[in-house]
Amino acid sequence: MAKAKDVANYLLSLSTPNTPRAITPLKLQKLVYYSQGWHMALNNGEPLFDDDILAWEHGPVVSELYFDYKHYGYLTINPQPFSNITTKNKKIFSNKQLEILKAVWDSYGEYDGKYLEELTHQEEPWLTTNRNEIIKKQKIKSYFNRLTTKKL
Repeated sequence: MAKAKDVANYLLSLSTPNTPRAITPLKLQKLVYYSQGWHMALNNGEPLFDDDILAWEHGPVVSELYFDYKHYGYLTINPQPFSNITTKNKKIFSNKQLEILKAVWDSYGEYDGKYLEELTHQEEPWLTTNRNEIIKKQKIKSYFNRLTTKKL
């Protein structure tokens, strides 16, 4: 199974600096969250990654990613090349998973981190989880299942 860091690396490979499609740490966190939610909704609840997503003050956060990228502050993270092949010559993502990640990027990639933060602040998983607690995967799955006819 992929890790949240793999999702982040893939998304960062799509970033375009100095455009609305540039990725800051805040935006990256929200894109990773949306990737998890839509993947679960479109794959019978199967998570894209096992890492926990926490309900922090500024929205859903994978803490490992926060600590990896916090030194960027509000600045754009440099794009990175992405290889879908591990050192053991195995694929990180299936073609279907890549399609979902691309759909998330196409749907949310043009928005800045503050807009995505506000969006997550209106959504049930973050709203109904105490700050700094884990947003339960079941809660994410249920919420995004209800949206499958509305988006993507």
